[in-house]
Parts: sequence; C-alpha cells; structure tokens
Amino acid sequence: MNAGKTRAALRTSARISGELLLVLLATGVALWLLGRMWSVVWPLIVGLLLTTLTWPPTRWLLRHGWRPALAASLVTVLFLLVGAGTVALIAVPVASEAGELGDGVVEGVQKLREWAEGPPLNIEDAQITGAFDAAVARLQDSAGSIATTAVTGVSTVFSGVVTAVLALFLMFFFLKDGPRFLPWLRRQLPGRLATDVPVVAARCWNTLGAFVRSQALVGLIDAVLIGLGLWILDVPLVLPLAVLTFVSAFVPIVGALFAGLVAVLIALVSNGFMDALLVLVVIVVVQQLEGNVFQPMIQSRGLGLHAAVVLLAVTLGGSLSGIVGSLLAVPVAALVAVVWNYLREQLTDPPEPEPSAPDPSSPPSPEPSAPRSPAPGAPAA
Repeated sequence: MNAGKTRAALRTSARISGELLLVLLATGVALWLLGRMWSVVWPLIVGLLLTTLTWPPTRWLLRHGWRPALAASLVTVLFLLVGAGTVALIAVPVASEAGELGDGVVEGVQKLREWAEGPPLNIEDAQITGAFDAAVARLQDSAGSIATTAVTGVSTVFSGVVTAVLALFLMFFFLKDGPRFLPWLRRQLPGRLATDVPVVAARCWNTLGAFVRSQALVGLIDAVLIGLGLWILDVPLVLPLAVLTFVSAFVPIVGALFAGLVAVLIALVSNGFMDALLVLVVIVVVQQLEGNVFQPMIQSRGLGLHAAVVLLAVTLGGSLSGIVGSLLAVPVAALVAVVWNYLREQLTDPPEPEPSAPDPSSPPSPEPSAPRSPAPGAPAA
C-alpha cells in the first residue's frame, strides 16, 4: 500500500466523519428545540394542513373579486358547518338506534354467556358469576389508577380542543394573509436567501396540498369499499360508518382501527357473529389494500415519492413518534425531498451544450487550402 495515499484517505475519512457529526449534532439540537416548542408547532402544522384543504375555494373567491378577509371568513364558517354536519351525520343515526343497539349488546352478552356454558367449554354459571365478581373487585382496587388515567384523558381532550381552536384561527389568518407571505418573506431576507427561501416555501406548499388531496382520495376509496361491503351484508348505519371511515383515514393506524372496531361491533349486535366476522374480513382486506396498494401508489404519484419510500416513512415515523409520527411521516419525507431536489439543482453544474451535428442536406464547406511554398529561386515578397 502506498503510504501517502493511505494517509490522504484517512484524512479525508476523518474530515467527512467530523462534518457528518456536526450535521447530526445540529439536527439533534433542532429536533430538541422543536420538541420544546411543540405546543406551538403542532397547532401550526394542523393549521397549515387545514389551509391546504380550504385554500382552493378561497382562491376561487379571491379571483372573483372578494376581499381577503371576507373570503377567509366565509370559507372558515363553511368549514365549521361541514365539520358539524359530518359529526351530526354520524351521531344522529347512532343516537336514534341507540336503544336497539343497547338491546343488541345485552342480547349478545347473553348469547356469549350461554355459549360459554355449553360444549366445548362447559363453564358453569357460578364460575361466570365468580369471574365477574373478581373483575369488579379488581376494578375497585384499581380505582386510583383509573382516576389518574381519566384525569390524563381529560387533559388530553382539553389539549386537543385548544389545538383545534388555535389551528382554526391560524387557518383563517393563513387564508386571509397567505398571498402576502412570500413577498413579505422576500423583503426580510438578505442576498440570495431572498430568492431561495421563497422558492422552497412555494414548492413545500404545493407538496402539502398534494398530500392532503391524496389522503382525502385514499379515505374516499376506503369509505366507498367498506360502505359497499356493509350495504351488501345489510349492516345498519351504513352511511354514518362510511363517513366515519372517510374522516378516520386522516388519522393513520388508530383511525382505521377505531372505524373498523365500530363497524364490527354494530354488525355483531345487529346481524350476529357470522356477519360481524365477514365485516372484519372486509375491513382487513380494504385496509391491506389501502396500506400496500392505494396509499403508496396515490401518494407516490402526488408527492413524487416512490411507493417503497412512503411505506418506509410511515413505518419509521410510527416507530419514532407513534400516531403523530405516522401522520407526519409522509409530508415530512416529501418536504425533505423538495429541499434536497432544490439543493441539487443549485449545486449541479449546468449541462454543457452538445456540438450540433452537421446537416446532411447542406453542402460541405470548402476546406482551407494550405499555403503553397514558394518555388526555388522565386523572389521573396
């Protein structure tokens, strides 16, 4: 081995390793600061996602001469009405059939008890009663932890309400003042940043819009397929369950589990065990198609990411930050790709122009004749 080349390779490796460590350290500090400011950052993210969903009608109103404040106010009110209507569409039919569903739950529990008393389990009634009493006693002993869990749940719900209210206010201001943000940002930045940062911000905004639209399309496909399966099996509350499926598609993993659990429970208490099992099969098949086919294909096409990258991003986000990580994994990966593509555009040399091929129809240009040497004995000029 050449000693000089070896030392040069080691020095280069050490320099690159040191630079990577500095980059990782800066990334860790940025993530730590992000976590410390999460109570402000999370409503900001939700507000931006809601703004991408409500910006098209606002833009249409602005193009037709509406003032920004009036257009933003109208779209915000319509958004609240649509949200309230969606909740009513789910809650009212469920409340109207609450008595029947409650009777079905009691009947289902009684059937389960009778099934447990018969073969092959042959569990006696006294054993079932004893197990029930033991469960009640255990719940009483765990009253303190249950109360703590309840208080934590109330705190979580309150935090969610505060986040939703802040996100709605931020959505209104984004809709009203959004078109003026990039010019304002351009005036605040010096030098080349005044050009680069607004361009990256505009591309990131378009990417977020593509993410929200693709997620809505995936939720619509889920709602149609699951609703069709519930309608074929004659399960009650098909429309509320389809709407619940569409809304829950915006919350990955937990949303799908919640909507599927509600559908299976209603099928169990209204149609029986076999129909509930068929509903479970339908939901599992649709969710597998969504997670492995529809979502990667639609989001990869809308966000410019490969389907494998979408799957890996969701898996990594869920393992790092749970539900929030799964929700933000795909848009964060898309935004990272936007920034990387822009940096690559700026750091790549422009391609050199290729020499044009000669036109075969044009006559060949005459080659320059070489100067003739003077004849011997000729006078010099």
